[in-house]
Amino acid sequence: MTAYLPAYPGRAPIPGVPGRDGVVRTARLGPATLETGGFLPAVELAYETWGVLNSDASNAVLVEHALTGSSHVARGGSDEDGWWDALVGPGRTVDTDRYFVVAANMLGGCYGSTGPSTPAPDGRPWGSRFPFITIRDSVRAEALLADELGIRRWHSVLGGSMGGARALEWALMYPERVARCAVIACSAASTAEQIAFAQAQLQAIRLDPHYAGGDYYGSPPPEAGLGIARRIAHITYRSEAEFALRFGRSAQGAEAPFGGQRPADRGRYSVESYLDHQAAKLVQRFDANSYLVLTEALMSHDAARGRGALRQALGAVTAEVLVAAVDSDRLYFPEQAHALADALPGEVPVHTISSPIGHDAFLTEIGQLDAHLRARFYPR
Repeated sequence: MTAYLPAYPGRAPIPGVPGRDGVVRTARLGPATLETGGFLPAVELAYETWGVLNSDASNAVLVEHALTGSSHVARGGSDEDGWWDALVGPGRTVDTDRYFVVAANMLGGCYGSTGPSTPAPDGRPWGSRFPFITIRDSVRAEALLADELGIRRWHSVLGGSMGGARALEWALMYPERVARCAVIACSAASTAEQIAFAQAQLQAIRLDPHYAGGDYYGSPPPEAGLGIARRIAHITYRSEAEFALRFGRSAQGAEAPFGGQRPADRGRYSVESYLDHQAAKLVQRFDANSYLVLTEALMSHDAARGRGALRQALGAVTAEVLVAAVDSDRLYFPEQAHALADALPGEVPVHTISSPIGHDAFLTEIGQLDAHLRARFYPR
């Protein structure tokens, strides 16, 4: 039998540290044998917390980030806005005056957790040697982090997109440790279409001449390939209706996208400029290898893998579950959220975020779930 990360050892709760809300810390979790057989001799998870853990550790909330997100869910005591400030903070839906919120950077990422850019035992970056990571591997690491923090059972675990996949796996892998689970803009498994979009992104990176098989550290990184990957991804994160409303066929400033004797001489449509901007932003903050590792982890997401049929697999969930979908999402279609809810035990309604934006509305329009979350998870 494969040896996974150890179970909860019964440590005493570690209280929050006032004034350190939203500040990155690191937990050293020891070695890990991974789901597909890979091995990491020393795992570290970078994480942030907000609020104070109460005496019986019953107020702990775990927030899971999306593919290129980070642990910086809320501003806290830092100078940087969080990506879910509208949801997490003093007086917010997840009120950090009442709850102890934890967010960890996913295993394989590039925001402080062990990943391809971190040193291997020989002192060189892991690069191409970094093993295949699954959503379940990351959840096992997060379970050990919970052990370190003295959290035996989460009050709630919630996340959107890839974060929703991790939240769902928490409820499946550790049902006794999750009281409530919110799966937002996600499905029970990555579909063939989602895998197809992801494969195009991976190939864009791997075919960049600077990729060097994943061992590009110390040399120019594969920025062009990562930028193309981001462009492809961002098209799926937004909707056609939003693109039409915001950009239509308009030119970018004084540029002339129609005309010119050579294609290379033409200017850009404004939507092209928008995608260029999104690509440039990601290239400055994210590692291409981590993009590959996390994307492949999400491609592997399948709640039923090794557990029988979907309804049988989800029968292990004992947490109260909230499922939500974005009505204009063309990456995770609303019907996929309904299929997940239908397969879960009991009656699980699907709450709808109504927005023309598309998938990213799980970030920008999260306030639409405020009443549902407060009523079921975070009452005043």
